[in-house]
Amino acid sequence: MKIDKATIQKTENCKKDFECLSNNNHNFCKVVERLANVVFVNPIPEIICNYKLSFGQETICTCPTRKEIYNKYCVSSIGIIVHNYTSRTK
Repeated sequence: MKIDKATIQKTENCKKDFECLSNNNHNFCKVVERLANVVFVNPIPEIICNYKLSFGQETICTCPTRKEIYNKYCVSSIGIIVHNYTSRTK
């Protein structure tokens, strides 16, 4: 996956050293839903991430890189591509 350099620069608080991009495991949280620019995820419990925010009983992902992976490649989780790509709000 190729991520825009400006997006990488915005992801300055990544404590995982961009693990989601640097190996074949692509360890990232599963996107459950996107409303406008807010991305709700099922977090991976054992991963500590500066971009995971609890919102009631939901979790929001604020990671610019993860958002671009979802928006650009329609990848909701490891190996899962969202098929209704054109129906999502950008």
